[in-house]
Amino acid sequence: MILNSKKLGMVALAAVLLTGGCGFHRKKYENPITKNTDQPDKVLFDKAINDIEKGRYEVARLTLNTMINTYDSSEYLAKAKLAIADSWMRQSGPEGLAQAEAEYKDFQLFYPTMQEAPEAQAKICEIHVRQMEKADRDPNNALRAEQECRDLLVKYPNSKFAPETEQRLRDIQEALAQSEMVAGDYYYHKGSLAAAANRLSGLVGQYPLYSQAAEALWLNGNAYARMGARFRSKAGDAYTKIVRDYPLSQYADLAKKKLHEMELPIPEADPAAVARMKFEAANHVEPSKFHKVTGFIRRNPDVSDAAKSGTPTMEPPKRDIPATVPVTADATPGFSGDVTVAPVNGSSALDTQPDARTTPPATDPAADAKAAQDSKASNSKKKKK
Repeated sequence: MILNSKKLGMVALAAVLLTGGCGFHRKKYENPITKNTDQPDKVLFDKAINDIEKGRYEVARLTLNTMINTYDSSEYLAKAKLAIADSWMRQSGPEGLAQAEAEYKDFQLFYPTMQEAPEAQAKICEIHVRQMEKADRDPNNALRAEQECRDLLVKYPNSKFAPETEQRLRDIQEALAQSEMVAGDYYYHKGSLAAAANRLSGLVGQYPLYSQAAEALWLNGNAYARMGARFRSKAGDAYTKIVRDYPLSQYADLAKKKLHEMELPIPEADPAAVARMKFEAANHVEPSKFHKVTGFIRRNPDVSDAAKSGTPTMEPPKRDIPATVPVTADATPGFSGDVTVAPVNGSSALDTQPDARTTPPATDPAADAKAAQDSKASNSKKKKK
């Protein structure tokens, strides 16, 4: 009982520190306009910024909307709209974050060329990063975060937010890859080898910077090896990729032995892969004991093992066709031409032929007489019965 009470006490203390540490000290909201003036629109703007710092978000939004509606030609309109979005983000919660995202997207729509547009996109990415869940839960917010961070790097590649967003994208893809790894590992140990191989091969192809990519390839190769001789080449490809692209992992020597047993060539290690893995090992930061102990309390995934270098994947995730699905050789391709529209020139059948709706069809008198006689005979037979 004493031990359990101590554990409960530690858990309670950790929960207080995690939940209370963010609420005791509000982060200062820096006024983006430092010019001191007594213009009424600037006075309203300064008052709203002060309310945001004090946590009076509704009052701040009311003041900012008053300024926007009253002084529609003010030079502070863009800053005011961005401040409204920031107030929703600071308010947090599902409603606050949803409203903040909508406001940031409106800001980009109205002010796409302003220097704050990349900041708005970075905030949208951060909103979904905050809502990411652990690998064994719904990955929807992680997928949304990946999409929004990717959009920032595509739209604003030279902004000051690009380096931070690139690392954030590596963290997001680490979480997404871990989600696939959980599913693939489950199928592998359950004995569903085809499902495991499909998940694990797609994982490494989509997220090559994943910290456990070598383990995923090892399980992938073993799954194919156990599926029969037909998938021998697939297994060999997985082992070869471990030796070539992840040469410093603990599975590199095991993969070499497998390739030797299968009488397949053993490739040389890629020098770029060696340099990358050495850099990751030298720059890895081990999380603190407190972080590990309180991990079960957190909703967000642990991305401390995420890569610190390398270009994250910029293509959206896609599913590959499983290797167990046969490919039909006689499959005929569909239409691949171009559909064009052009005006009709000259006369056509519509102009030269008579309209069938106005011209009655030609009749045969002899055939009509015979049909009438047959119908009369049929009716007389029915009456006799």
